[in-house]
Amino acid sequence: MIVLKTQTELETMKKACKISADALNVAEEWIKPNITTKEIDRKIHEYITKCGATPSFLNYMGYPASACISVNDVVIHGIPSDYHLQEGDIVSIDVGAYYQGFHGDNAYTFIVGDTSDETKALLKETQASLMKGIEQAVVGNRIGDISHAVETHVSQFGYGIVRQFVGHGVGKHLHEDPEVPNFGRPGRGPRLVEGMTIAIEPMINLKGDEVKVMSDGWTTKTVSGSMSAHFEHTIAITKNGPVILTVR
Repeated sequence: MIVLKTQTELETMKKACKISADALNVAEEWIKPNITTKEIDRKIHEYITKCGATPSFLNYMGYPASACISVNDVVIHGIPSDYHLQEGDIVSIDVGAYYQGFHGDNAYTFIVGDTSDETKALLKETQASLMKGIEQAVVGNRIGDISHAVETHVSQFGYGIVRQFVGHGVGKHLHEDPEVPNFGRPGRGPRLVEGMTIAIEPMINLKGDEVKVMSDGWTTKTVSGSMSAHFEHTIAITKNGPVILTVR
């Protein structure tokens, strides 16, 4: 069931989304060679709790950390560890905050120092596909219009689109209806109406669509071993067009 938010609820949700977005800024300050992903997670946890919020992911279905920190060929759900970031790595930070009854959810893929032009292009076009999807998030369109916009943009570069994991509704629960795939046919799926809040999150691989979940039950890697990029915003569907709630 798709849950619509009132204007009052949206104002409250904006606060949760701001904390989530600002947590990415905190993470960015600490992303550098030799820092561990566990240290970054700790900084994120400290910031979210300092804001009077709760990390949305911590203990969610048993997840053991406050953020998903995914390096290089890890697509999503990377568990923070003692791994030291290295020059040329890319690191996706996916973080949520629960505040006053609502969740905010967003992700960004950062470069550690400098990296290859091929990888930079992957990040650039994945982020561009997110914005293409958001452009279609208008009253009267359907979920498939968002999905198709993402797919159309990244397909021209030959990138792989992760199909096992998708975007989702977000609000009082971290994951709500509807699902928001990064592939699909325009004019299909639930119709977009005012008051919907959804997380659009392209997960795009340099090579191949296929991914595999590792033995820890969380860490998800590309089967090809290639780099993977992940960008995500929580947005609201309004009569005046899409509003990004997780603006950094």
